[in-house]
Amino acid sequence: MSSVRSASAPIYFGSFLVTPQVFHQTAHSFALVNLKPILPGHVLISPRRVVPRVSDLTPAETSDLFLTVRRVGRMIERYYGAASLNIAVQDGVHAGQSVPHVHAHIIPRKPADLDPMDAVYDMLDGEEGDVGKAYREAQTDCPSEHERTSTRSRSRFPAVDNEERKPRTAEEMKAEADSLRREMDKEPLD
Repeated sequence: MSSVRSASAPIYFGSFLVTPQVFHQTAHSFALVNLKPILPGHVLISPRRVVPRVSDLTPAETSDLFLTVRRVGRMIERYYGAASLNIAVQDGVHAGQSVPHVHAHIIPRKPADLDPMDAVYDMLDGEEGDVGKAYREAQTDCPSEHERTSTRSRSRFPAVDNEERKPRTAEEMKAEADSLRREMDKEPLD
């Protein structure tokens, strides 16, 4: 298990090319920075093989995915000076999964970063957690009619989720990935 220096093959998160966002790879998994993080340091861990549900993973992929979540989580907590982590998996479309590729969210948490403290779960289920929509918009610079008229409500979210929260640029994500790659090199192996 080592951090990525330069990917030899393109890496996809669902149908989205994310190679520049990847900061860590293992035999079966990769870690990438988030296009539209809920809080600073919000990253995703995904299996290399594109499968929609946790039940579709092999035992080796399942083990590797969650060992990677554990190791990346330790680094994220240390690097971002967090006191805790939210680790979430939305397993299927009816659970809020917006990209049909298994992924775990790792979100570093600090005291009083969101009010209420568990607002992150509503945010994951709301428009700001719709990673697929954000990627589609980033690729086309234009939301679809369905996405513009989405019924997901924003009214229940704290100030962190507002119209000011825009998807990050490719350059911003690459810079964060480069920084996190260096930090992963410092993280001990299990």
